[in-house]
Amino acid sequence: MKSLTEHLTFNTKSRREYINITGQVEDLVAKSGIREGLCLVNAMHITASVHINDAENGLIQDFDDFLENLAPHEPISRYRHNRTGEDNGDAHIKRTIMGREVVVAVTGGKLDFGPWEQIYYAEFDGRRTKRVLVKIIGE
Repeated sequence: MKSLTEHLTFNTKSRREYINITGQVEDLVAKSGIREGLCLVNAMHITASVHINDAENGLIQDFDDFLENLAPHEPISRYRHNRTGEDNGDAHIKRTIMGREVVVAVTGGKLDFGPWEQIYYAEFDGRRTKRVLVKIIGE
């Protein structure tokens, strides 16, 4: 069995961003030379998410609106976590809703997606450097 481990690095300009990372992950699958296996993609930070969905701007905005309505950033005093000096209690909740990671099958050397599926990195407490782990295993 072979494996490849790489990290993608992000430094978003705003607190919340949604970045389609499918192409970067596809490049790593090709680099790995693995034809049959699994690809794990996970956020290495507790206030960011990796998830799969449709690459449609309206839907992405719908997710952002839903999450902000569910766990609004302000007032920051509403979150007990922020009593520690942080201001990102909402980001922890948003990440839990959207999930930590995805696993995608690799078939014939390609990510084996359903129709419209794309991999997204979602940042909920940005403006600093964060990483995503990509680990591909197989033969």
